[in-house]
Amino acid sequence: MSAKLRLASFLCSKGERIAYVSDAGTPAVSDPGARLAASVREAGYRVMPLPGASAVTSLLSAAGVQLGAGSFVFEGFLSSKAKEREAQVQQLSAETRAVVLLEAPHRIEALALALATLGERPVTLGRELTKQFEQITTVPAKELSDWLAQDKHRTSGEFALVIHPQTSVQPQSSDGERILKLLLPELPTKTAVKLAAEISGQPRNALYDLALKLKGD
Repeated sequence: MSAKLRLASFLCSKGERIAYVSDAGTPAVSDPGARLAASVREAGYRVMPLPGASAVTSLLSAAGVQLGAGSFVFEGFLSSKAKEREAQVQQLSAETRAVVLLEAPHRIEALALALATLGERPVTLGRELTKQFEQITTVPAKELSDWLAQDKHRTSGEFALVIHPQTSVQPQSSDGERILKLLLPELPTKTAVKLAAEISGQPRNALYDLALKLKGD
């Protein structure tokens, strides 16, 4: 048990109240505060949240997305490893709900590069939310890296991102489906979708949804 947790247990045993404050986001959501909350609860004491600024709800309220019954997915921080991060983004490309991500300044450029595969799908980026230098912008995923590069200050601070909900789009012709049917038995889904998009000129995200449907059938 860490020194902080030992101190918390000691104070609880003496009947004292403990206030846990974080300057890195909501405690227990974007920092390790969950361990402290769990330790206090396991000791039989009440854990009471106090309302405050939340990057998730703040950005969602400003992004202008249509959530539909309030539905969105909170993914938080993606992997720090490039291949794992790319795989996670590939999975998120098939998600039709809004997706909320968090990111640190030293990794925001790598995340932007990974999100570029989402193409025209809008992404709302919030930087330093509720602070003096707050900045919110919405750009197509493929343009996020360029937007960051236009000003060195844009990679400073803490980040929250909303990948906007995706409306299921059906290919306008049968070319993509025909090509996928030829490629899927021979290639991994991701490779088949990439080639089908390059050959047919149809959106990769729509073809990926179609590929999943074809494999399910």
